[in-house]
Amino acid sequence: MSTTEKRKTTRKKKDPDAPKRSLSAYMFFANETRDIVRAENPGVSFGQVGKLLGERWKKLTADEKVPYETKADADKKRYEKEKAEYVKRNGN
Repeated sequence: MSTTEKRKTTRKKKDPDAPKRSLSAYMFFANETRDIVRAENPGVSFGQVGKLLGERWKKLTADEKVPYETKADADKKRYEKEKAEYVKRNGN
C-alpha cells in the first residue's frame, strides 16, 4: 500500500440504547452560561462563544465551581449505574 492511498475504516455503529456519557463540570457551566454569553456578545461565531466560555471558566474560583462539580459527580454516578445495567442486559 502506497503512502498516498488511504485505508477506509468502518466504525462500529453506536447502540442507540447505550447510556449517554456523563457531562463534565465545565459542560454544565457552559450549558448554563452559553445563552448569557451570546446575549452579551451578539453576532459572535460559534468558536468565539467557546473561547469566551473557556475564559469565564478559568476565572471562576474553586468555590464558584463547586455546584458544577457536584452536578458532574451526580451525572457520573448516573452514567456508571446506567452503564452497569446496560452491560448486564446486553452481556457486553
